[in-house]
Amino acid sequence: MTGDREIARRVEVGVRTVPELDPAAPLPDSDPGLVGRITAEIRRDGPMTFARFMEIALYDPESGYYTANRATDEAGTGPGRGGDFLTAPEGHPIFGWALARHLESVWVALDRPARFVVREHGAGTGALAAGILDGLRRADSPLLEAIRYQPVDAAAARLMALRRRLEDLGLADRLEVFDPRPETGAVLANELLDALPVHRVEGTAGGDLLERFVAVAPDGTLTTTLGPASTPALAARLESEAVRLAPGQAAEVCLALDRWIAAAAASLARGELLLIDYGYPAADLYRPERGSTLRAYHRHRVHADPLVAIGRQDLTAHVDLTAVERAGIAARLAPIGRTSQAELLAALGVGELLVGLQADPGVDLGRYLEARAALVRMLDPRVTGGFAVVAFGRDLPANGIAGFG
Repeated sequence: MTGDREIARRVEVGVRTVPELDPAAPLPDSDPGLVGRITAEIRRDGPMTFARFMEIALYDPESGYYTANRATDEAGTGPGRGGDFLTAPEGHPIFGWALARHLESVWVALDRPARFVVREHGAGTGALAAGILDGLRRADSPLLEAIRYQPVDAAAARLMALRRRLEDLGLADRLEVFDPRPETGAVLANELLDALPVHRVEGTAGGDLLERFVAVAPDGTLTTTLGPASTPALAARLESEAVRLAPGQAAEVCLALDRWIAAAAASLARGELLLIDYGYPAADLYRPERGSTLRAYHRHRVHADPLVAIGRQDLTAHVDLTAVERAGIAARLAPIGRTSQAELLAALGVGELLVGLQADPGVDLGRYLEARAALVRMLDPRVTGGFAVVAFGRDLPANGIAGFG
């Protein structure tokens, strides 16, 4: 049982939430095939951008951290509750129950279409999908009849686990295979943008921007080296946000953000794009004292070395919320608002949901305490409660959207 004392022992390290941080926990060896492919590409083409390295380490079809055809493995390695980090939907379905209320308000604002497609990117093994669909059923919501859930994930094994999870709940009939053609509904991404590939950059005394590349050392191991920026888009991004890095200041820039939001928006005929992640507006994200936000996660350990455990650890960086909002507008979406996860859940009546659970005769004390402890973490600004929630709409009235005033 996950009780309040266990939650008190959990450590939030500025990005993902990991149980009982152990800085001495051993890291596994890197995937040898993955390292071999990275090394061969560098020897052929020269030092690679960190964005390219991160893309391979996380999304290589054969051995990437997210794309390897596995969910959390037997050793507990991988995304999810039993693995390297814990997301809010995996903590307890009450998170999905609350978001179900939000989605119902979007559906009503769209005049209750007979078909309402929810596409969840980074769906994992289905914690959020199960929570949302079960929440609609628990509330006897008419949206349950209209909703069609299209999960998107890089690993087939996790999509299979998601289907089994919904079959166990009797909700698999709401599932559809992802189809990117424009539909009316909602596009969701919870803790996905932080794992998009980033460029690593550094400021100089002369105001120029240097970029940190991944290279092969004389002994054949991977290392990093500084050089001129690989693309003027990096300096242009920071200049457009009125950001000037201090000499020696390290930071990350995610150019992939614009492409991802443009593609997500293209799949939306009418409805909402809802993004939940950790990050800051550019002026705060790039403060000199903050420095690099790049972090790696493996088995309850968080550290800052991306060149170990390659393919077997998660890599993330804080999200530039200014870039997110600009990308949404560039994709011809209308901003609905930005809030925090804690504020959103409170506005959606998550406390009322918890009280209802306490009154449920089928819920014993242990299950109630587990839900309460999970909710504490979801609302705590030091853990996931401080995550940003950003909503955009297309042909969606801004008034009446639950959680956004």
